[in-house]
Amino acid sequence: MTVHPTIDLAAARDFMATHARPLDRHRLRLLLGEGGPQAALAALEAYSNADGGYGWGLEPDLRSCTSQPGAALHAFEVFAEIGPTTSPRASALCDWLESVSLADGGLPFALPVRDPAGTAAWWAHADPRTSSLQITAIVTAVALQVARHDPAVAAHPWLAGATRYCLGAIRTMTDAPHALVLAFALRFLDALHDKDPAAAAVIAKLGVHVPASGVIPVEGGTENEVIRPLDIAPVPGRPVRALFAPEVVTADLHRLAAAQQDDGGWRVEYAQFSPAGALDWRGHATVGAVTVLWANGPA
Repeated sequence: MTVHPTIDLAAARDFMATHARPLDRHRLRLLLGEGGPQAALAALEAYSNADGGYGWGLEPDLRSCTSQPGAALHAFEVFAEIGPTTSPRASALCDWLESVSLADGGLPFALPVRDPAGTAAWWAHADPRTSSLQITAIVTAVALQVARHDPAVAAHPWLAGATRYCLGAIRTMTDAPHALVLAFALRFLDALHDKDPAAAAVIAKLGVHVPASGVIPVEGGTENEVIRPLDIAPVPGRPVRALFAPEVVTADLHRLAAAQQDDGGWRVEYAQFSPAGALDWRGHATVGAVTVLWANGPA
């Protein structure tokens, strides 16, 4: 495994052992070739519900036990990472998503939260009657990654309906979208490009809203919260990566490597709403940082 030469992988392992939840510890071991997919799947199962969805704080700022679209995103992350291994839980998750999708094929940002302790207001007070491009795009983007190796997900009608919703919503945009909507819509289009090369034209349309620096402030976020190039285009050789000059990507890789903290882990810039959630995000962010630096190699 080759990552940026300035990060301390041993310290990252120690941080995960000290602070991270078992799921993210197994995800890091899987990434490093030190563990197998079954351990990660077993850890993910602790967050599952009988309805086929996931809850229980799998989305760190949504501590509710209820199955939620935000938790589905993180479950799909694991189903993508275990490839080429597949799990029947991935298609069961698609079944659940289909059952909660709205008439237009979109997902609500969140479903009703009956146990809001430790949950961010934007989750707890979301309108379950309105489709959200923000959540539908990123959930569908990661599901499309799973679909590359899981035929049951690839053929699932939920994925087709969510894809149609996202394309329709993106194509009707007239103004610059919120930073998170822009980033997640581009991630969706990047994943879709594998099965629909026409997505390239839509990427170009949205790309005009990405500044040359690749740094986009998140309106309504914390003082330092921004979207960065690697948030939009984490993997080299993908269509969306072409929106950024090579030197912009290189600078962001160096920034990401330098963001490793003295305790070996990484932090996030957005607000957290419980002590457990704050640590959960750090473990998730540490796996994410090592994953991106591994995918890109030495900067």
